[in-house]
Amino acid sequence: MAVAIRGARGGGSGGVGAGFRNFFSYRIFVSAMFSLLFIATATVLLTTRPSTTHQHSQRFRSGGNAYMHRTFVALNSDPLKTRLDLIYRQANDHITLVKAYAAYARKLKLDISRQLKMFDDLAKNFSDITSKPRYKSSLFETDGNLDEDVLRQFEKEVKDRVKFARLLIAESKENYDNQLKIQKLKDTIFAVRELLGKAKKNGAFASSIAAKSIPKSLHCLAMRLVEERISHPEKYKEDLPKSEFDDPDLYHYAIFSDNVIAVSVVVRSVVKNAEEPWKHVFHVVTDRMNLAAMKVWFKMRPVEGGAHVEVRALEDYKFMNSAYVPVLRQIESAKQRFYLEHKMENGTKDGSNTKFRYLEHMSMLNHLRFYLPEMYPKLHKILFLDDDVVVQKDLTGLWKIDLSGKVNGAVETCFGSFHRFSQYLNFSHPLIRERFNPKACAWAYGMNIFDLDAWKREKCTETYHNWQNLNVDRALWKSGTLPPGLITFYSLTKSLDKSWHVLGLGYNPSISMDVINNAALIHYNGNMKPWLDIAMNQYKNLWTKYVDNDMEFLQTCNFGV
Repeated sequence: MAVAIRGARGGGSGGVGAGFRNFFSYRIFVSAMFSLLFIATATVLLTTRPSTTHQHSQRFRSGGNAYMHRTFVALNSDPLKTRLDLIYRQANDHITLVKAYAAYARKLKLDISRQLKMFDDLAKNFSDITSKPRYKSSLFETDGNLDEDVLRQFEKEVKDRVKFARLLIAESKENYDNQLKIQKLKDTIFAVRELLGKAKKNGAFASSIAAKSIPKSLHCLAMRLVEERISHPEKYKEDLPKSEFDDPDLYHYAIFSDNVIAVSVVVRSVVKNAEEPWKHVFHVVTDRMNLAAMKVWFKMRPVEGGAHVEVRALEDYKFMNSAYVPVLRQIESAKQRFYLEHKMENGTKDGSNTKFRYLEHMSMLNHLRFYLPEMYPKLHKILFLDDDVVVQKDLTGLWKIDLSGKVNGAVETCFGSFHRFSQYLNFSHPLIRERFNPKACAWAYGMNIFDLDAWKREKCTETYHNWQNLNVDRALWKSGTLPPGLITFYSLTKSLDKSWHVLGLGYNPSISMDVINNAALIHYNGNMKPWLDIAMNQYKNLWTKYVDNDMEFLQTCNFGV
């Protein structure tokens, strides 16, 4: 027990002394470390400050960047120096900007010499401000405090130049900023495309209206002819049919139209260019409304050279009824739906316009061309002509062409990928896709020599009826007579030389006059018909020279040709 106590005392005294000595040693160590850190810091400051001060002094004398750097590291800084630094930096930024625009102006080599000189002068003026003796001595080469009045004057000059630079850059930015120029060009192109699209739609609509409307002069002519018939019935008694109308040894033409003046031009142009006009027979078919006018015209103005003209109405052909003709059934059904929907809609919806145009294309005069063998059963060949053509050469050579067993002789219209079957028929429909080649070449209606014997042998009218029945919902083709014609005479058409039939005078202003002059027949297909005010002037005289200007009613009706 005693041993334990003595041990405890000895241990306690020794522990206190050791702790004291350890604490004292720690404080000495800390003090020594702080002293060494202080001495090291002071040494660095004393050894680096003079050289740094000298270095910044040199940089300051050589330019503003040295001054900017010195202001940040100087220990005794002037508050105005920070303000001077910001002003100088702003000026320096604008110097860089105007120099960049000046360099770009030189690269463009545009007519911008005035702007180029202004950019160069502006950059030079920015640099010259710091070189002024007053500013140089008071602001940039002084070790003391800055003069606030001088600084204020310096700031004013810099701000004036900055303002001018900004105005000049703002005015010139569109000329030098590629992104702005590209975006502005894109916006302009988009706007022009929008206007062009609208103009095309409006133009097409207006052209369509003009093409389908009856000019006042034509309406007047028809009325005068009917008036003549009513006033002098004894002059216009029905003639007996001529034997020439069924003579297969003569040259027969089929013309289906309700336009009196157009038909007369076709007939006159054929006769005037025929070597033996007395061998030519014209079968003109019109509707009941224009029948009297058509007959009076050819009675008053007999065809020269002894050619023969037969004028009949569509209604004279008794087989043309809805029980036999699919198009007549479709026209009657479509008219009923159209007028019913038109009445319900009060004619306000655009959809009715589409239906109306569809009915226009389904005019039976247009589809009469598919019944030529039934209309002229005693003939072997017949030349079908549209009423918007002009004949310039003798056409009798067409009857001498060997059609090689084909039904239809026509001029092909395809070139490259244009006017192929794929443009007229719906090849997404399986019936079309399985039967026809989308790359097959299309041909033109308007001048077609038909072998009526081959027609009967190939049963082309039945083929036409079958396809027309399948297209009751217009899923195979939209409208018109060319698509069903392409189908009916598929693989039954012989290609004729293009000089026989030149198309496009009703829409294409760039047809070569050499091509036109060498053509046997020219065709004003398109909306710009030669009897309309919208006709193209460069082609109009080719039509008007066959107009019978001696006809008294043309002068009375002010028919402008």
